[in-house]
Amino acid sequence: METVNIKINGADIAAPKGSTILEAARLAHIDIPTLCFLKEINEIGACRICVVEVKGARSLVASCVYPVNEGMEIWTNTPKVLDSRKRTLELILSDHDKKCLSCVRSGNCELQTLSKAFGIEDDSKFKGEENHFEVDYSAAHMYRDNNKCILCRRCTAVCEKTQAVGVIGPNERGFKTMIGSAFDMGLGETSCVSCGQCIAVCPTGALTEKDMTKEVFAAIADPKKHVIVQTAPSVRAGLGEEFGYPIGTNVEGKMVAALRHLGFDKVFDTDFAADLTIMEEAHEFLDRVQNGGVLPLITSCSPGWVKYCEHYFPDMTENLSSCKSPQQMFGATAKSYYAEKMGIDPKDIYMVSIMPCTAKKFEIGRDDQDATGFADVDAALTVRELGRMIEKAGINFLSLPDEEFDSPLGMSTGASVIFGATGGVMEAALRTAVETLTGEELPSLDFTEVRGTKGIKEATYNVAGMDVKVAVASGLSNAKELLTKVKNGEADYHFIEIMGCPGGCVNGGGMPQVPGNVRNYTDVRALRAKVLYDLDSSMPMRKSHENPAIKELYDNFLGKPGSHKAHELLHTTYVKRTVN
Repeated sequence: METVNIKINGADIAAPKGSTILEAARLAHIDIPTLCFLKEINEIGACRICVVEVKGARSLVASCVYPVNEGMEIWTNTPKVLDSRKRTLELILSDHDKKCLSCVRSGNCELQTLSKAFGIEDDSKFKGEENHFEVDYSAAHMYRDNNKCILCRRCTAVCEKTQAVGVIGPNERGFKTMIGSAFDMGLGETSCVSCGQCIAVCPTGALTEKDMTKEVFAAIADPKKHVIVQTAPSVRAGLGEEFGYPIGTNVEGKMVAALRHLGFDKVFDTDFAADLTIMEEAHEFLDRVQNGGVLPLITSCSPGWVKYCEHYFPDMTENLSSCKSPQQMFGATAKSYYAEKMGIDPKDIYMVSIMPCTAKKFEIGRDDQDATGFADVDAALTVRELGRMIEKAGINFLSLPDEEFDSPLGMSTGASVIFGATGGVMEAALRTAVETLTGEELPSLDFTEVRGTKGIKEATYNVAGMDVKVAVASGLSNAKELLTKVKNGEADYHFIEIMGCPGGCVNGGGMPQVPGNVRNYTDVRALRAKVLYDLDSSMPMRKSHENPAIKELYDNFLGKPGSHKAHELLHTTYVKRTVN
């Protein structure tokens, strides 16, 4: 690798040729502050927080876009630099809603953190005209408050580049500039897929999920309600971050204990329904292969991806698996099988899900998601909302002893826990489909070719003399690339897994928010995914079809995978939507 020799704050540094000052500074153990910068996504030098002095330059330069060259001398913390950053922050705050006490991001806001570091008072010295925007509540999963927006454009970059949706962007000009949709449509009127990746990268409280914790607290307090909670695989890999644990910490036991302390009647694991999903999806895949069904079969676990398909690839909705997502399968099973077993009227069951995904809030309101005549799931909360509930209830999360899920809907396998990582659904399905097709036990359960955070992965497996071609994509821009090749006849697969969020559910729009200066240089997705793969490798059961609770469900209630009753409860339909 070719390098150039530079000086940063007097220290000699050999930096890779072509790197920026921001990147080179990290080699000198210096983190230059940023607000708009997202590595490889939003490198626009817009916020001017990262300015530095360069010898010979006529003015301060934005370090995130300024390349280094041989002999360059740079200073990152001179009075001139520090004064410029402070003044920029004050100007941003002069047109910013500073109601920090009630803001959902207080204590985890990148603007607030920088303001504290630079000693800025709440009452900005730059007083004058201020913008006042109506808050957009039109979407099912989130709201947008432009009064807290700093025009960093991270949200627009991730929406367009990472997710290939692009329904938001800067409207108006100059002082009146605001982030919005075309023709001032509310977000809920657009082709937004509810993935929440814009929320994940927002540095302030301008974008946040619609909070449903008030309704959940009310249900728990209602003596007539039997309140059940289910938690998705990724939640155990992310919840700890809300309480100061390092990224990649498994807090499953404390999570279960906290949910019991909150007052839920039963604490179950969505992993049970992930195993159930595999039973139905593997059966559907084999049925399509053997009986000339529509191929490739494409997974339907990710509601953000499903809505993207409905909007942008409506002619491929027939390729989607008819299986409901694990969240919805769990709700349908709880309000039928569990209700019957426990002698509870389904109308009295209030089902809460804890999800890494904001699109789950949209999913619970979809048509054909009420198998028992009642909504499969009543409330879908993000990991962040659960963190706030635990904090509000005064539960000391760090000191909680580990507890286990309730049975029988808390029993699961290693195949189900890896659902949270890109490639996990494919690997889990292959474990069951291959053994079902061959009638033989797999010598190895690890399909490593479909693992990892790469955006698109392909593999071919010889099963019973047939080459089964599979592909995995995460992040909707990668999904677009893959499906375009399929449509154009440039690629041919039997089975495709698609996750709406890059890296899968471990990087979902409802997971704990990670500051830009961490997100840019830490593989958050891999750290969280490792939790799930470690759990899988340590579990006594690693194949969905070996789960005794699943066997009992089929033996005593559903009959067999793909049965009429299974279709009534566990399968759904899709809509061909337009693009707005």
